[in-house]
Amino acid sequence: MTSERVEKLMCTGSQTFESLPLETQALKAAFMKCGSEDTAPVIIFVSKMFAVDAKTLPQNKPRPLTQEEIAQRRERARQRHAERLAGTQGQAPQGPTQDGGTLETGPQGDEPRGDEPDVASISPQPVAQEESSQEAFIAFARVFSGIARRGQKIFVLGPKYSPVEFLQRVPLGFSAPLEDLPPVPHMACCTLENLYLLMGRELEDLEEVPPGNVLGIGGLQDFVLKSATLCSLPSCPPFIPLNFEATPIVRVAVEPKHPSEMPQLVKGMKLLNQADPCVQILIQETGEHVLVTAGEVHLQRCLDDLRERFAKIHISVSEPIIPFRETITKPPKVDMVNEEIGRQQKVAVIHQTKEEQSKIPEGIHVDSDGLITITTPNKLATLSVRAIPLPEEVTQILEENSDLIRSMELLTSSLNEGRNTQGIHQKTQEKIWDFKGKLEQHLIGRKWRNTVDQIWSFGPRKCGPNILVSRSEDFQNSVWSGPAGKESKEASRFRDFGNSIVSGFQLATLSGPMCEEPLMGVCFVLEKWELNKCAEQGASDKQNQKQCDLAEEGQEEGKTCHSGDENQEQQDGCSEPFEETSPKGESPVTDCYGPFSGQLIATMKEACRYALQVKPQRLMAAMYTCDIMATSDVLGRVYAVLSKREGRVLQEEMKEGTDMFIIKAVLPVAESFGFADEVRKRTSGLASPQLVFSHWEVIPSDPFWVPTTEEEYLHFGEKADSENQARKYMNAVRKRKGLYVEEKIVEHAEKQRTLSKNK
Repeated sequence: MTSERVEKLMCTGSQTFESLPLETQALKAAFMKCGSEDTAPVIIFVSKMFAVDAKTLPQNKPRPLTQEEIAQRRERARQRHAERLAGTQGQAPQGPTQDGGTLETGPQGDEPRGDEPDVASISPQPVAQEESSQEAFIAFARVFSGIARRGQKIFVLGPKYSPVEFLQRVPLGFSAPLEDLPPVPHMACCTLENLYLLMGRELEDLEEVPPGNVLGIGGLQDFVLKSATLCSLPSCPPFIPLNFEATPIVRVAVEPKHPSEMPQLVKGMKLLNQADPCVQILIQETGEHVLVTAGEVHLQRCLDDLRERFAKIHISVSEPIIPFRETITKPPKVDMVNEEIGRQQKVAVIHQTKEEQSKIPEGIHVDSDGLITITTPNKLATLSVRAIPLPEEVTQILEENSDLIRSMELLTSSLNEGRNTQGIHQKTQEKIWDFKGKLEQHLIGRKWRNTVDQIWSFGPRKCGPNILVSRSEDFQNSVWSGPAGKESKEASRFRDFGNSIVSGFQLATLSGPMCEEPLMGVCFVLEKWELNKCAEQGASDKQNQKQCDLAEEGQEEGKTCHSGDENQEQQDGCSEPFEETSPKGESPVTDCYGPFSGQLIATMKEACRYALQVKPQRLMAAMYTCDIMATSDVLGRVYAVLSKREGRVLQEEMKEGTDMFIIKAVLPVAESFGFADEVRKRTSGLASPQLVFSHWEVIPSDPFWVPTTEEEYLHFGEKADSENQARKYMNAVRKRKGLYVEEKIVEHAEKQRTLSKNK
């Protein structure tokens, strides 16, 4: 192997080879040499686990007899046959006795003697029926260094294992049995029980395996979930997990038909998760068990394995849950009939203003530029938020660098907590500045001036394709440099509640206003953030505790001076009358609306949602890349199926020397169910599609669009809901989630005809 490949295998995420410990860097020579000496460290990578029937294992198969055993069996059979013949010839004939009875004598040779072993005892014992029905898990692995031997003790390193943590817990030169080592997260010790040679569907026993070979390892089902690294030295880093081209995108909810069989379903899903490296098993907050697969064919295979191999029960499966994303776009320049918005622009603006007023409640100020100004319920803080669509290039950069963003978040949290950050190497810093430079290249123009330096957070989950920008004059916070303020007092005021603002942003990006799906490609700008003096007092927990204690002492002294205390508090202008009944330790600004930090979270979330609703909203659909090979005779039928399912052809090439065409198209995941069967049916099996998840794409139609001009009324009708694909997707998701859907079951009740026709 080359040096670059070895370093790439040993480094996970944004980690660099130079940032690894010296003991770990020394293993690079073992990778390069791939030696088979006894002193060479044993390094094995397990890429996946696969399930086989326990009856097919070599130790459970009947052992073939050797020539000596066959000769011994043949000799015993001759002896028994000779004894049986001798007994038959020497016995007395049957005849009547004196009292009229008959004397019966049987051959003694039919009964086996005690010194003769039974034939069945030579063959191995039959496997019990329960064991034969079980699944055995075999690890698919490759030896990179050393010799793997049966019975050898070895370390099992999980994907999240860190050799730095082990070296910190175990002193240098510590020598003890493997069982006596201190516990380290994501590390275990096991014994290589069985080594197998993989020959198609057959498995052959092996005693040892030299480096560079692929093998199967048995007995690791309790230590390895999907992938792991086996090494004789704990200083070895875990290998990077495999990258699958087919990303899991289709999910279904699974439940047993009989509720009493839920434990069997849970056990079966655990086995399926271990046996299939591409599937994902999730348990949602609602308690549903969700199965995430790569596509329709993969989903059907997983359900069949769950019913027939792992759970062996009858299960109920929901309709496929298709993920969507929500975003905003620039105002369109043409209407739905491809006419420039000029003369009809006033009508559209008036209609849009009415829609916005119906969505946004009273008390929230909306600027003509889309700036939302909202105040917390206790009137102690005011926020001004604006939503801006991000360029597609920036969204793509954020998606590609999600691991680096996560590393930046860990670095920021460690700096705030005062932990040691010596593990961050210079190359990691160079990657961060390179990532920042790419953002600055694409965020150009007057409205994006200094935006990159003002990025406060990413979302959702602090590593998503949305950004929060802080442009407040009193407080600036950046992911590149940390918080800063004009004065220390002002900075401390805002820094105490900064996490509440970020939490509200994270909640807003996790579920959008259209159908509670995550946001994508949106920039929220915090233009203004004002805090009153009462909020400043509420920022100090010690001061709040003292004030609450003084209030309780005043209540215990007597009720005569209670009215005077209330007057004094009202003169201060920072406390509410509800403070009398507040429990001990509660903040004076913690009134009937709840804690002030919680009010900031809810207010920031609502501000972001309203900022989205005043902009043109769009849905983003998951798209498959569809590769189809078809002959020229059925080319038109393939195009018909693609256009029927909202597909779009990107490229068409003819294979030289044949009449085969290679078609490359994109297809929405929501329209892909039954697509392969329909293509094969329409083309009589002459075309075969292959679907792989590719990207997210904006659906061009507006889900809230209604006709406003005369031409649109003539073309689409009054309701205009027949061709709006985005509205169909949005209503389907809202129905599945139990949200309100603006549909009329009976629109004109007086026009219904309920009388039967006279025949």
